[in-house]
Amino acid sequence: MFRHTSRRLATASSLGSTTSSPLRTAPLALLPPIPLYRRLLRAHRKYLPQEMRLLGDEYIKAEFRAHRDTDNPVHIVGFLTEWQLYAQKVEGNNWRGDKMEEGKIGQMYELMLAIRQQELEENDPEYKPHTPPPPPEKE
Repeated sequence: MFRHTSRRLATASSLGSTTSSPLRTAPLALLPPIPLYRRLLRAHRKYLPQEMRLLGDEYIKAEFRAHRDTDNPVHIVGFLTEWQLYAQKVEGNNWRGDKMEEGKIGQMYELMLAIRQQELEENDPEYKPHTPPPPPEKE
């Protein structure tokens, strides 16, 4: 039914990974868009040479403008996650993981559960709705 081609098969990437594992670990706390944007520009100003900074700043501005009107939460979370990983790489060991407000984390968790449930309802004919598990507790 499906042909196996290199175009259709995906493999885990080790980009951004600090361990030897082929699977990348996600950052601990996801920054909101505007603070992340500012942090990226500050990191360029502090850690990159002038030529790279000019190119990088223009690219960041263009990407954030292009994704300003994105409504899909999955795309938004992926976009912010990748840019945050980039900021961590640029800043190296100087990364301070500013934490998102606890209410925002709860909202993102509820959003993730709603997206999963909607995808199951649309794609799985045998799906039976159930109550979602409670959000993870703080340590």
